[in-house]
Amino acid sequence: MDLVGGGVMNMAGGCCESQCAVGDNSPRFRRALWIALGVNAAMFCVELAGGFAASSVSLLADSADFLGDAANYGVSLAVFSHGLVWRSRAALVKGLTMAGFGLFVLGKTVWQIHLGILPEPATMGVIAVLALIANASVALMLYAFRNGDANMRSVWLCSRNDAIGNVAVMLAAAGVFAIGQAWPDLIVAGIMGMLALASGVSVVRQARQELATVARAAG
Repeated sequence: MDLVGGGVMNMAGGCCESQCAVGDNSPRFRRALWIALGVNAAMFCVELAGGFAASSVSLLADSADFLGDAANYGVSLAVFSHGLVWRSRAALVKGLTMAGFGLFVLGKTVWQIHLGILPEPATMGVIAVLALIANASVALMLYAFRNGDANMRSVWLCSRNDAIGNVAVMLAAAGVFAIGQAWPDLIVAGIMGMLALASGVSVVRQARQELATVARAAG
């Protein structure tokens, strides 16, 4: 849900293709964003802890989605009435964070392959279901804003699409349980890690372009 900087962030990055700068300053929309921020921050902590507890890198990768969404909501609320420069600076920080987390997930995936540790599928499945419920709840809450401008609609659509990552982790958990090997978890984690890295790079590139445009205009 790229609310400030634009860019292409997918299921691991929590954003969709449109520039999702918040287009409505109503108290109801602000309140919805605050609730969404709390839900995503809480689920980031749950999935991060669960990923380490279950030795699941796909859970760690999916937590990047919640981290990105929480950051997007928080930054959007912080720069609600600010100009392009501040939104672009915030997007730059957000993009660097997402790219860094994507690198961490990819590195963790490679290390997990080296160690040959089998993740715990039951924990993976339970937490993935909780994450799906959380994303569905946020999407339902934002459903009322689906017919607003393009930016407001994109917020709801991105929240709805985030469930794809949760389903992917659930499938990974089922795969680990079925074959007794870690490959389903590693494959899902690798894909989501690459998406997070690509998303972060995309946001950083666009933020730098916006800052350069503003600098040229000021000069």
